[in-house]
Amino acid sequence: MKMLAPEDPRWIGAYRLLARLGAGGMGDVYLARSSRGRTVAVKLVRAELAAQESFRERFRLEVNAARRVGGEWTAPVLDADTEAAVPWVATGYVAGPALSEVVAKGHGPLPERSVRILGAGLAHALRSIHGAGLVHRDLKPSNILITIDGPRVIDFGIARALEAVDQGITRTGAVVGSPGFMAPEQVRGLRVTPACDVFCLGSILMFAATGRLPFGDTENSHAVMFRIAEEEPDLTGLPADLAELVGDCLHKDPERRPSLDEILARTTGPAQEADAEPWLPGALVAQLGRHAVQLLEVEHGTGPQPKVSLPPEPYTPQQPSAPVRTTAVAPPPEPPPPAAAPRRPARRIAAYLALAFALLVVAPVVAGLLYAKFLADDGDDGTSDSGKDRAPSATGKPGDITRDDGNTVPAAYIGTWRAAYTSTGEHVRTMTIEDGATGEKVMKLAGAGPDYSCTWSATLKSVGTSLELGPTEVESGSPESCRPGQWSRLEMPDASTIVRELVGSGGTPLRYTKQ
Repeated sequence: MKMLAPEDPRWIGAYRLLARLGAGGMGDVYLARSSRGRTVAVKLVRAELAAQESFRERFRLEVNAARRVGGEWTAPVLDADTEAAVPWVATGYVAGPALSEVVAKGHGPLPERSVRILGAGLAHALRSIHGAGLVHRDLKPSNILITIDGPRVIDFGIARALEAVDQGITRTGAVVGSPGFMAPEQVRGLRVTPACDVFCLGSILMFAATGRLPFGDTENSHAVMFRIAEEEPDLTGLPADLAELVGDCLHKDPERRPSLDEILARTTGPAQEADAEPWLPGALVAQLGRHAVQLLEVEHGTGPQPKVSLPPEPYTPQQPSAPVRTTAVAPPPEPPPPAAAPRRPARRIAAYLALAFALLVVAPVVAGLLYAKFLADDGDDGTSDSGKDRAPSATGKPGDITRDDGNTVPAAYIGTWRAAYTSTGEHVRTMTIEDGATGEKVMKLAGAGPDYSCTWSATLKSVGTSLELGPTEVESGSPESCRPGQWSRLEMPDASTIVRELVGSGGTPLRYTKQ
């Protein structure tokens, strides 16, 4: 997740953008918030694609189909404007890293039990997607998000829109997909059926279990596509039962690949059904839990939340072939009522209820006590006295996109501002805004409370309908009590008030009064 750049929109439709999540072949993806406070991911289509009517028509059809996808294993399509000058689609935001990040950069390969549960979850997701008349066509680790509650599939149905583009991006007979996670029929430009997704599922299970791809490194895309079309997979390192399942999924003949029901039967056994343990290894569950605590207020208890970042140390596979090189992609679809959506096995519910209780009740209480006792954040703690929700300073209509057009601090912001709130004592913030340009330090913040006294500073990142400041740095104060903060957004609802929001925190912004 990155801070918005000056050239990024501030509004798309009625959604206020908070941060940049990434970019994919179709366009840029942003973290945003609706007028009702729901956190979503908004994908903005690239201008060159939006200019092509063939793409627009296919995009319109695919978004409408994606709205019909139900089930708990996918991310929902919540809103879209396919007729806007630059089309966009808003989906539920899932709180979890991509499988590619978990395996290649964080935890490493998953144990066999986790891989089997992953396979069952993906089979459930594909059953919902195929049931809506869609084929994913781009199923890969970066399109699978990992949560404590199971995997979630994103970006389904969207790849097909690219096939309609006949100029500049793809042409008739061209390949749409990701090398290493494509079926032979995709490589050959033949008719794509749901069996294509089953082939990709086999490659994903191999990657999840070993950190390697069944057809080798993807650095030479032409070579790997030739091997997919003509050679047998290398399943070295897979447990025997998994190797048999993966091998069946990777059959060259689509008709001989297993059905989703068969995959479910082979990945869900009686012992697994009775198992009450979380589906992921304990260390990975703990990582996801720690990040979930920070994101509890982002989505009012509905589930989709901001992406979790895993430790930066890269995992190096023990097997000879290198891990897949992935491409950042953004979240998509799942809505209306699913027709007899498969229920999650009871074996996981007890564990997740306990974990949810810890995250929702115990952790926030402990965090609040720690804060009140000895941790001074750089700004707004979101207590009930820290400010009031306010209407946005700009309004958005479907299709509207608001962008920055300045790079220095407006005169109205310059001066000294003060805010106070009470938790276990009186906490005071004195913020001084100075003249300056983007990249320069323009804000100094002094904070004082019962057990601390700290000073922070921040640089100006962008200027538009609001000021955006980079993460704060500690200028003075005890390291045990004073810590750096996240980037923030300043808005002026009136000439004597600044509202400072810690972006992505979900807390209530703090209101400062001019001195």
